[in-house]
Amino acid sequence: MKKYTLYLFVLLASVNAGCNKYLNQSPDQRTTLNTPQKVSELLVTAYPRGNYYLLSESMSDIASFTSLSGIDFPVNQNGYFWTDVQDIQQDSPTYYWNACYTAIAAANQALDAIAKADDPQRYVGQKGEALLARAYAHFMLVTFYSRAYDPATAETDPGIPYVTEPETVVFKNYDRKTVAYVYQQIEKDFLDGIPLINDSYSVPAFHFTRKAAYAFATRFYLFRKDAAKTIEFANLAFPANNFAANVRPWKSYANFNVEQLETAYSNAANPGNLLIAETVSRVGRNYKRPIYSVNQTRLNGILTPVGVNLSAYKIYSNSSTFYYVLKFVEHFVRTSINATTGTGYTMVPLLTTEEVWLNRAEAYIMQGKYAEALTDMNGFISTRVTAYVPATHNLTETRIKTFYEEMTTDTKQAYIYALLALKKAEFVHEGMRWMDIVRHKLPVVHEDAQGKTYTLEPDDKRKLWQLPAEVALSGVPQNPR
Repeated sequence: MKKYTLYLFVLLASVNAGCNKYLNQSPDQRTTLNTPQKVSELLVTAYPRGNYYLLSESMSDIASFTSLSGIDFPVNQNGYFWTDVQDIQQDSPTYYWNACYTAIAAANQALDAIAKADDPQRYVGQKGEALLARAYAHFMLVTFYSRAYDPATAETDPGIPYVTEPETVVFKNYDRKTVAYVYQQIEKDFLDGIPLINDSYSVPAFHFTRKAAYAFATRFYLFRKDAAKTIEFANLAFPANNFAANVRPWKSYANFNVEQLETAYSNAANPGNLLIAETVSRVGRNYKRPIYSVNQTRLNGILTPVGVNLSAYKIYSNSSTFYYVLKFVEHFVRTSINATTGTGYTMVPLLTTEEVWLNRAEAYIMQGKYAEALTDMNGFISTRVTAYVPATHNLTETRIKTFYEEMTTDTKQAYIYALLALKKAEFVHEGMRWMDIVRHKLPVVHEDAQGKTYTLEPDDKRKLWQLPAEVALSGVPQNPR
């Protein structure tokens, strides 16, 4: 009996010691953000891992009915007919919304840790990156889920919740406020953040460098219709005016095979890629042949803006029906070694040299500085024509006005059409055309398989992506339909 009592005592003593050891530990086993290195590791997740390319392209005037033999998926079909996407998986509005706010949450957690640090000066670079990442994600949200910035209506147009603090409750009430308010907060964040960026990244293209921040500023100010600021930040991004040497080098891809081109296009070493993100997306698999995509005639027209054949682009065909410019590749990660299921990832450029260059050209047009705009536009063309001859390929005011004479007699508007046509060609498959459509309030006309036409008017409510249904739990109203 004494022996058993001794064993029981030892057992209880061991259990008690174990309990004390366990209870002395913090119940929250997450890594404490107490070093700049740890905060930097968190900021890797402060960039949206969602993708908007497939939906934006489907909604734009790039897409048309091509063939029923193509890939049929909700984002393509719903987007093409401008109906709310019910799918909530990757490439959907719900997925992108959640991805942006997940990125914002990471940025806010980093900023909170920095604010509480004993030595915040050690975190200056991290703070700059967090502010820029937060500004970028909010900007993309307000771009897709709210009306484009209009000085006449921005003070009343509903925005999106601008979140600046870490989440501490399950359901917190948020206010959409206004587009004007959201723009004010975005501008404050990136202007506060830019001076703090230190550019000390091992792979700069995956972070907000100073150059990427300037590039983002040109997009922001172009949307806000501030030509002077757009030009200012474009010049800060490339103070040597060496845009041509820093674009995605399509001419050098002439002899590349498919694998080489797919690898080069989204490569971090590609000088045109100022900011790249890893996205959970099927764009690398689906952009080549959705039902509503482009055929040979349509793509050739897009790549011949203002009658100039931008011959450096590499065009490929799928079954001689679906045509595309080769850009993306999917990285498929299996759930286990022997699994047939997994997750597709696609590396995509978010900010590029080309956008900065063409943004500056548009800002010059806004100011009526057509000579400067032509210099930028023709400089861009020189990088996209295989056997470039200035006298043959350069745009002139006469050439532009003649090409668009049936659409407008206004010189400035003709220049804008020409500029947007160059952007449409450069960014095909990348969703940028949709941003120009909402920014300039352009109509879109689609046809179905039977030839019936559908029109999206300039101020159509369906241009706003629908917010996820569950946001109502946080008091956020959805967009009207």
